[in-house]
Amino acid sequence: MSADGSRTAARTAPDSGEAVHEHVTAEPPTPAPAASTPPANPRRRGRARIDLRRLGLAALLGSPSRGRLPDAIGHVAEAHRAHHPEADLEPLRRAYLLAESSHRGQMRKSGEPYITHPLAVTLILAELGAETTTLTASLLHDTVEDTEVTLDQVREEFGQEVCFIVDGVTKLEKVDYGAAAEPETFRKMLVATGNDVRVMSIKLADRLHNMRTLGVMRPEKQARIAKVTRDVLIPLAERLGVQALKSELEDLVFAILHPEEYARTRTLIAENAAAGDPLGEFAEEFRGVLREAGIAAEVHIRPRHFVSVHRSRIKRGELRGADFGRLLVLVTEDADCYGVLGELHTCFTPVISEFKDFIATPKFNLYQSLHTAVTRRDGEVAEVLIRTHQMHKVAEAGVVALGNPYDAGTGTDEDGGEGERVDPTRPGWLSRLLDWQRSAPDPDTFWSSLREELSQDREITVYRTGGGTLSLPAGASCVDAAYAQYGEEAHACIGARVNGRLVTLSTVLRDGDTVHVLLAPAETGSGPDAEWLDHTRTPAARIAIGRWLSSHPEGPVVAAAAPRPQLTVEAMRPGAANAVVDLPNATVRLAGCCTPVPPDAVTGFTVRGGAVTVHRAECPAVERMSAAGRAPVPVHWAQPDESAEYRVTLIAESFGRPHLLADLTEAIALEGAAIISATVEPPVQGRVRHSYTLQLPDAAQLPGLMRAMRKVPGVYDVGRGKEPAAATS
Repeated sequence: MSADGSRTAARTAPDSGEAVHEHVTAEPPTPAPAASTPPANPRRRGRARIDLRRLGLAALLGSPSRGRLPDAIGHVAEAHRAHHPEADLEPLRRAYLLAESSHRGQMRKSGEPYITHPLAVTLILAELGAETTTLTASLLHDTVEDTEVTLDQVREEFGQEVCFIVDGVTKLEKVDYGAAAEPETFRKMLVATGNDVRVMSIKLADRLHNMRTLGVMRPEKQARIAKVTRDVLIPLAERLGVQALKSELEDLVFAILHPEEYARTRTLIAENAAAGDPLGEFAEEFRGVLREAGIAAEVHIRPRHFVSVHRSRIKRGELRGADFGRLLVLVTEDADCYGVLGELHTCFTPVISEFKDFIATPKFNLYQSLHTAVTRRDGEVAEVLIRTHQMHKVAEAGVVALGNPYDAGTGTDEDGGEGERVDPTRPGWLSRLLDWQRSAPDPDTFWSSLREELSQDREITVYRTGGGTLSLPAGASCVDAAYAQYGEEAHACIGARVNGRLVTLSTVLRDGDTVHVLLAPAETGSGPDAEWLDHTRTPAARIAIGRWLSSHPEGPVVAAAAPRPQLTVEAMRPGAANAVVDLPNATVRLAGCCTPVPPDAVTGFTVRGGAVTVHRAECPAVERMSAAGRAPVPVHWAQPDESAEYRVTLIAESFGRPHLLADLTEAIALEGAAIISATVEPPVQGRVRHSYTLQLPDAAQLPGLMRAMRKVPGVYDVGRGKEPAAATS
């Protein structure tokens, strides 16, 4: 450091893993503060505001023309114009001049001038088709973090959009956050990505260039950075559809973390390249078939990258020549994709199990394509991708090729300050992530939850019965759906119906299912069970359940967890009410197994002593006695007798919750029915079965009584008993 405090030394990379390219300062370290909330402006404290004009003049010193594009970004401009022929290059020129001036004198660990890093990152994005604003921010992405340039100056020179993106990719200082700097930086970056996806586009390109030049780092640091790339950056690249970056990042991580497997795979690829090219023969045959069919198409050979070859070898064992690549067929219109598919399936033998239609049902990361595989007569199999040129562009570059698919403008709050950007097209996985990260109690929880969230490689969509959809990771259960729909109100979840059928909360949902979550009233005080954590796949559900359990150490109170069968012994045997049989002087009894009442369809059977027992027609006992050769006795109901009372057995199926038994008995009493006996079975998977034998003053009350019981929260079904009661008098 010079006498005036200016920075001249190159610094080693911090532990955040970003740092093949950072420089040092001789400023003394300060203790990390207790707070973990990112400041609105992560600019280093004490920086003096510098004169951008002076920097600009210094950068232009010796230039013959102030408007001339510097030679250093000529390759960036060329790549940019290939995708955007009418692009205005002036912002790029000014951004480069500022970046070169502010980074001047800084060196990378590789010994190269630091400016080579933002140039390389910008070139990666330009080749993917990023628009001018993204490239401008990319050139400046390290200026606020590593130089004296401030966000205010970036805003004044290049506008709010560029400033927002640069701020989004600027890391938080370790002197401020200590060990929490890395997870909190990613939290800040993901929140910014929710407002403008171009933030993550630059981050991915930045990490790719750092991984390309990671060889200058110590092996242990290479491994640590590679693991973060594997667990966080590669899944994010997959979700944003940037397959070109994802594939190369996977190979670079593979080489660092699994060097022996990488070397073996590399040898296999080299040996295959020297052995011949069966895919080339396939490609020529494809071109001939499509030419004869009159379909204008391009056929290309797409070699598999190292990780893809490695996975194929694990899956298939020994690899054949065609397994080292795939054929890509590009057409102009969507309809031509299906035309190509039809021709190939007609002229070759299709492998039906390999067919997937991602055009009709695109992946959640925007990917569209037809996948198939065909076999020649010699038994050689080739995998084929069929897509339009636009689909191919999106498949390779994802959101980078689309610029900013969200609203590029910023909103304002009531005070005129910056608010969250309007974002009607935010993907489901990003919305989930932004929701649960607010509830993550500490950086460690956020970091571990983020890695787990990103480890889910597929997404499903389920429908709510009241309208709308929920986006969930594959393998999500009804518990996840409950918290996705209701947030912390899902603590009162007592069950669910999937596609109209009652299921347990642990039921795994499938794409396209319709889910109806059942909640108990808030006053019941029910809460989640620790077992729910075994059935969750979303961080939002786990964090909410964990927080509730921590604040309720006594655990949730499950209504039927403790009680065993409770019984009120019946006071008298059931009488015949007004059932009439066609046998003179016969004693008539109503069966206790099904407790018939008018106007049930009934039949009777003679039992010992000459008495006739009357059963409901659908009672299982009727089928058993008929099968045994017992002759039925005709029974009918006489006119209602005002003094007669009717006995009936009802079965209530419910979810366990506090006070359920009291609420059911109260509902029965309010309907004027007397409880003769009651049985409560021990709970099974959170569900409880109640059996009630009731005395009704009037059989016409039965439908209303059953409706009243079904309205009790937690009760999902009430039916007539068809089996003998567990306890009788």
